[in-house]
Amino acid sequence: MEPFRIIYSFRFKKRSQKLFEIRLDPETLNLISKAKSHPLEWTRLNYRRCSVCSLDERLYDYCPVAVNLADIAVEFKDIFSYEEVEVSVRVNERIYMKETSVQEGLSSLVGIIMATSGCPVLEYLKPMVRFHLPFASIEETAFRMMSMYLMARYIVFKEKGIEGFHFDGLREIYRDVSSVNRDFSERLKAASERDANLNALVNLDCFANLIPLTIEETVEGIKPYFSAYLK
Repeated sequence: MEPFRIIYSFRFKKRSQKLFEIRLDPETLNLISKAKSHPLEWTRLNYRRCSVCSLDERLYDYCPVAVNLADIAVEFKDIFSYEEVEVSVRVNERIYMKETSVQEGLSSLVGIIMATSGCPVLEYLKPMVRFHLPFASIEETAFRMMSMYLMARYIVFKEKGIEGFHFDGLREIYRDVSSVNRDFSERLKAASERDANLNALVNLDCFANLIPLTIEETVEGIKPYFSAYLK
């Protein structure tokens, strides 16, 4: 099977274009990454390691997320997050395009890499990548994440007979995701001269903090859409 590809293009007004092709295993959605002959020092597992990291340091010398983000971080290390850019995102089915800030475009790209690099905390977000929606609003992200989580619970019920059709587990997932975002930003400072990299992560963390708070509000807001099911 051919890899699932997501291609990000950043077109600047005063800089050269930056192009990134993400290749994912079509069955596992794991990132297919190129081996790094000389990983950077800040990518070492024990360099400002995340507090919730459960990777065995006997098996991992380097943080897989950091290694896979390193090239992107270098490309954006001297860019301000507020710079205007035209971002296009090509997936198998369509192309998305938006004139936006570097922060928003980069945040979307960084989120894919972080979810597919083998982090035990962030891999819960991996199913979202297959149905990637760049530049999503908080409402869109909340709906997609809640839908994905309930699908996960249904699969668990079918495979293991364990019920749990509520959002307690989703709140726990995002609690740990937010912890990783905050801790990883400390690591990322070593790869940043300006704020594009860091604010891209801040943007992701805002979503991680807001989604648990908006679950009930989202359910109440969209309940009328499901009136046919309530008859």
